[in-house]
Amino acid sequence: MPDVERTTLKLVIVGHVDHGKSTVVGRLFHDTGSMPEGKIEAISAMCERRGMPFEWAFLMDALQAERDQGVTIDSAQIWFRTPHRDTVIIDAPGHREFLKNMITGAASADAALLVVDAAEGLQEQSRRHAYLLHLLGIGQVIVAVNKMDLVGYDRLRFETVKNAVRVYLGDIGAAAACIVPISAREGDNVALRSSRMGWYEGPTVVEALDGCRPLAAATDRPLRFPIQDVYKFDSRRILVGRLESGRLRVGDELLFSPTNKRARVASLEAWASSGRADGAEAGQSIGITLSEPLFIERGAVASHADQPPVETDVFRARLFWVGRTPLVRGATYLMKIHTAEMPVTVQSIERVIDTADLSEAPSERVGRNAIAEVTLRARSIVALDPYDRCPSTGRFVLVEGYAIAGGGIISMEGYADQRRMLEVRAKDGWRVEQRVTSREREARHGHRGGVVWFTGLSGAGKSTLAVEVERVLFEKGYQVCVLDGDNLRFGLNADLGFSPEDRSENIRRAGEVAGLFARSGLIVLAAFISPYRSDRDRARLAAGGAFHEVYVRADLAVCERRDPKGLYRKARAGEIKDFTGISAPYEAPESPELLVDTGAASVEDCVGRTVKYVTGQFALGSLRGGAGTG
Repeated sequence: MPDVERTTLKLVIVGHVDHGKSTVVGRLFHDTGSMPEGKIEAISAMCERRGMPFEWAFLMDALQAERDQGVTIDSAQIWFRTPHRDTVIIDAPGHREFLKNMITGAASADAALLVVDAAEGLQEQSRRHAYLLHLLGIGQVIVAVNKMDLVGYDRLRFETVKNAVRVYLGDIGAAAACIVPISAREGDNVALRSSRMGWYEGPTVVEALDGCRPLAAATDRPLRFPIQDVYKFDSRRILVGRLESGRLRVGDELLFSPTNKRARVASLEAWASSGRADGAEAGQSIGITLSEPLFIERGAVASHADQPPVETDVFRARLFWVGRTPLVRGATYLMKIHTAEMPVTVQSIERVIDTADLSEAPSERVGRNAIAEVTLRARSIVALDPYDRCPSTGRFVLVEGYAIAGGGIISMEGYADQRRMLEVRAKDGWRVEQRVTSREREARHGHRGGVVWFTGLSGAGKSTLAVEVERVLFEKGYQVCVLDGDNLRFGLNADLGFSPEDRSENIRRAGEVAGLFARSGLIVLAAFISPYRSDRDRARLAAGGAFHEVYVRADLAVCERRDPKGLYRKARAGEIKDFTGISAPYEAPESPELLVDTGAASVEDCVGRTVKYVTGQFALGSLRGGAGTG
């Protein structure tokens, strides 16, 4: 009978330096019968020449520098077999100076084996590695408490380390699949059950590994084909790259992000292949020609239209910083993601995490070997994915100078996919030219039309300020109206919820309406939280230049004390999801036309300042004489 189809597990082995990772690997290979022929003899001879006892670690530590220094520098890969599956081991460095290589090794793993010294227990690097595994989304973690022979196979010592591991993993929101007491040097509980630890009734390391599941194959994920280059042969333009995930066939309609151009695959070109193929899948390097001569550049991502990547210019990131100088707020770095490169600016550093005690602290900088959650902003729209959806297009590196200084994974938590706002679907319409000109409207009203956009946290006083300013301007003879966010949600935007995408659409519609009113000669006082800078920028474009941003500033603590609608109380209780300032971001204006601080000034003062600004910007002839501070 044919063998049952064997699966392959990608396993990363991590842990503090000198806790025995490479020795565990050597023992795994020996005890599963996977050791290459002659390797035992070669290692024995090497150790004999050096006048040292037999060292299992030399199976993996292939670099001369590693043998001399006794540490693993690079991440190496090697296979071993059990009766149930094949496992490729990624042995990652433990020394803190080689943290960058550890991240590289762990990024593609299905599961992890964390090695902890029974005598030393959890150390700084053990905690850091465990945290990194959690941030990388590796949920299958087996912990091997090694060197039990050095503590006399003491059960109490094992239980102490086991409890410390469970508590730490629990605090970071992770869990161990199992925790196994082992002696890699002596072979206890690695592949063979130990007679010296009869008190332990759980699985061996190999049995625990056989219980892990390989992650979903890249072919089962949405199609992602980042374009690496465009080759020109005779009259053909061949788009080339590596298929990172999914499947592609001749005749498929592709959507190219972030330009949103579409075309069908006319042919598929494969290297070292006789004849033309009609399909390809993840892992293959291919070239394609299109049914239409589109201009596509390096860095574009081809996908199927029903499962496209995110389009955005801002995103959250969980970042591992290994640069020699600190990452600082406001600094610009070169980001490399799939085949694209672009400058990004650190918009904010949300928190820096101390992996030793899991404390979090706000900071303006992130030091070397630190972990942080940051928000990055690009200068143009980028095609990417949240890491948990498509790892290959959900991770990136930051370059400072010519060196990689950091790496991270992408989260869109609290931020919108901007594709909906960028894609133009109505292509057959015609603009209607109006018979009444802007000059005629200005002459009739005595002032220009425009949009005064009030933005700020809930409770900052946007609506209060807008309606008071409206009353004063109306009494001065201005044609003015208030466009309020809450009011629009009872009508025009009643179909929208409060997800990041719906919030962006809410502001897009409001911005277009405000622009229409402004072009008809009215002064529109628009009061919206409008938390995303990109949405306010689109509202500015919709107003055609007659847009004035007023930042109604009040600290979060002030807004929570006011809480006029009881929304902060509900948000803190978990009753409202994605609430701005609590569980969703607010991007304060960087250079508003006017800033009023309602936390420091009275309503009367804020109204006066705003009226003075509006009359100074909009009044003409007859009204200019009556413009005052209110």
